[in-house]
Amino acid sequence: MSKSLVLAEKPSVARDIARVLGCHKKGNGFLEGDRYIVTWALGHLVTHADPEGYGQEFKEWKMEHLPIIPEPFKLTPIKQTSKQYNAVKAQLRRADVKDVIIATDAGREGELVARWILELAKNRKPIKRLWISSVTDKAIKDGFANLKDGKAYDNLYEAAAARAEADWVVGINATRALTVKHNAQLSTGRVQTPTLAMIAEREQVIQKFQPKPYWGMQALTEAGRFTWSDEKGQTQVFDETVIDSKMSALEGITEGKIIDLKSTPKSQPAPHLFDLTELQKEAHRRWSWSAKETLNTLQTLYERHKAVTYPRTDSKHLTADMTETLKDRVKAVEIGPYRKSVNALLRKGPVKPQKGVINDSKVSDHHAIIPTEESPPLHAFSDKEQRLYDIIVKRFLAVFYPPFQYDQLSAELQAGNETFALKGRTVTNEGWKAVYSSDEEEADTDALPAMKKGETLQIRAFSRTEGKTKPPARFNEGTLLAAMENPTQFMAGESKELIKTIGETGGLGTVATRADVIERLFGMFVIEKKGNDIYTTSKGRQLLELVPEDLKSPALTAEWESDLSKIAAGKLKKDQFIRTMINFSKKTIVDIKSDDTKFKHDNVTGKMCPDCGKPMLEVNGKRGKMLVCQDRECGHRQTVSTLTNARCPTCKKKLELRGHGDGKIFVCKCGYREKLSSFEKRRAQTTGKKADKRDVQKYLKKQENDEPENTAMADALKKLFDK
Repeated sequence: MSKSLVLAEKPSVARDIARVLGCHKKGNGFLEGDRYIVTWALGHLVTHADPEGYGQEFKEWKMEHLPIIPEPFKLTPIKQTSKQYNAVKAQLRRADVKDVIIATDAGREGELVARWILELAKNRKPIKRLWISSVTDKAIKDGFANLKDGKAYDNLYEAAAARAEADWVVGINATRALTVKHNAQLSTGRVQTPTLAMIAEREQVIQKFQPKPYWGMQALTEAGRFTWSDEKGQTQVFDETVIDSKMSALEGITEGKIIDLKSTPKSQPAPHLFDLTELQKEAHRRWSWSAKETLNTLQTLYERHKAVTYPRTDSKHLTADMTETLKDRVKAVEIGPYRKSVNALLRKGPVKPQKGVINDSKVSDHHAIIPTEESPPLHAFSDKEQRLYDIIVKRFLAVFYPPFQYDQLSAELQAGNETFALKGRTVTNEGWKAVYSSDEEEADTDALPAMKKGETLQIRAFSRTEGKTKPPARFNEGTLLAAMENPTQFMAGESKELIKTIGETGGLGTVATRADVIERLFGMFVIEKKGNDIYTTSKGRQLLELVPEDLKSPALTAEWESDLSKIAAGKLKKDQFIRTMINFSKKTIVDIKSDDTKFKHDNVTGKMCPDCGKPMLEVNGKRGKMLVCQDRECGHRQTVSTLTNARCPTCKKKLELRGHGDGKIFVCKCGYREKLSSFEKRRAQTTGKKADKRDVQKYLKKQENDEPENTAMADALKKLFDK
């Protein structure tokens, strides 16, 4: 009996599909049933060959070899996962396999994962496509009942392949040219470099900013502090003498009259559902999580717990065909802390979201992140999973509630010839905010005391207020994500068409890649963190001086994404796009070769590399200081200090771990110091369990794993170019 081979992107998804399809027989890298064989990738199993795959002469990084233009591109199994690739290939070649069902993630990159495997394995069997947004049993059954013809996604594959080939051509050549010319680990790409440029531009604005003093006034009464404003409504002036003269004129005045009272009804709908970027921003705002931290936690909620829908989405809306599932999704979260909100919702009648939530035109590959129809085991969630799931559920439930309604209150006070105002609000309908009633948020009610128009108020004093204008804040990971999503303010001088395009295509990178791009910039030591703020390093600033101008602007990504969208829609040929990229790469090499700017390591230490004997560089990694060899071919590195999750018993701030071996010691900025051995004893006392050697090593290993990798060869081999 012939069977269909199902290719999933990850083992966890494959197991779910196999269970639903009744595939229980275990094999080498697959699960088999009567009608289906389910196998899986591990993310990408296949990638583009490295430069040396096109000729041994490219093993050496030489300027005369550039640009390297593969014709055609070669695919090769990724060494670390070649065993699973061979397992998939073996199933593809089985005589009883009649067709292939692609069940990788429903998107451009998911299509590429599967098609590259099929292409390298020389598959000639018919292809079908499973296109689903969650991996619940119901979604899988519905998806298999509505399989699509694989040919319908050929253009999507062409666009994915075009993106990968263009990134290879531009990234490999520009990185090799910069690295060879300056003998330093320098990497560039069409997303990472404009992102770095945005951070540097914000720094320049801050550095050039000149604070400007301003002044204002307030009238202090029993009813509250009334704020002065001029006839244009401005509450501050930049001329101190204006306020001085007004304060002089008000001397001796001890009362004022209420000349106006207003109460304006206001209505505020629930916030949009989460897409990935918005969720990452919210998690950073609440808990200072990194973008990668949020994505990893979300991925676990999606894959392991089946609690939420597909994570890597750029939409905040739902499609019309989901309307029938919404009640089931609401009932599925009638658990734990959400039971009260769900019961109140179900008692009101039909479960209908607010206007704008259902919008097919604003959903591309995947809809917003929402709960699935399955009730999850909350007890099995980690602390991070519980917190993230909580804000997803509440955001989802909120859109079914009525708007938050309040009366905007304002009172105007006349004192002498000046006007002062006091504002507040009174809640009239809690609406969707009832869902968040248990959260520790600021009070929504700021009611004004009872007043009447024409009433006279006693004025206790007039006070002068002053301040200084502030520069824009430095980027943190949350605000950087927002800037990557909408980088138009950093595109001064570009055409309106390009600015419009980058807005339509979702900005720099994609929701799936932005977290990795930020991590990559940290790993390359071109940016560093001080508190939650992001700073460029000397290496990052110098890199921007060396990189051709075109690679620094978001306009390049806008042009690429516009063309890739056309390829996916069948309106542009892939070959035409690649020719343009090859010409761009050739021009980039010429620009780098002809540039006279020099790169200088200004972080050289007196310590020598134990492998090659050259001086080491001190760099600030995302979680501490490191020493790395300045020779790109050596790549030796060692940790100097690591910012741990252990807390100082004195000031409660995170402790830094310094030293090696038995000399390791925890150090705090407040001056507290503690040997690792003492830390072990204290931890054993507080937990009631002795911290054995394995516990400590596990703890330290976790800290090491949090440090981003960045060797010269890893830069090249792992293709540190934007996906």
